[in-house]
Amino acid sequence: MACVTFVMATRLDASAGEVFDWHEAPGAFERLTPSWERVRVLRHEGGIRDGARVSLLVGPAPVSMRWELEHRDYQHGRSFTDTQISGPFRSWTHVHRMIPAGPDACVLEDTIEYELPLGVLGAFCGGWFVRRKLRRLFAYRHAVTREAFEGSPRVQPPSSPSGSSSASRSSSDEG
Repeated sequence: MACVTFVMATRLDASAGEVFDWHEAPGAFERLTPSWERVRVLRHEGGIRDGARVSLLVGPAPVSMRWELEHRDYQHGRSFTDTQISGPFRSWTHVHRMIPAGPDACVLEDTIEYELPLGVLGAFCGGWFVRRKLRRLFAYRHAVTREAFEGSPRVQPPSSPSGSSSASRSSSDEG
């Protein structure tokens, strides 16, 4: 089965530490969740430090499903990881990185490695949908983060990723 990698990176005019602290502050997940996403936080314990847990309800009723995630690999000011314990994917690991690019700038990078359920059938039927959804979601999240630090105009839901400062790629590795 193929593991898919999604990456989005955006340069921000804020230090890695500032951007990390903004992500660690209470309410960050809610600020980064667009209104069009059907996601409800059921439980969030322990912030983003190692061992912290998040329980979400994702998707529209009556087909919504629980998604249990655990935070790992916490490195203050630099990165943290969300790993699926149970949920809609066969596997899911999301690494959030704030890479210094000078004293007052950084690159916000989200790297997600995931496998869809149902093997080849899941990849064939749902792969395009998940890639599209991730591009849209992370274009929004990076725009919201940029707005928080650079005061750009109000973020609108993107129809597709754009802008010269963001990059996205998807690749499959047989594994």
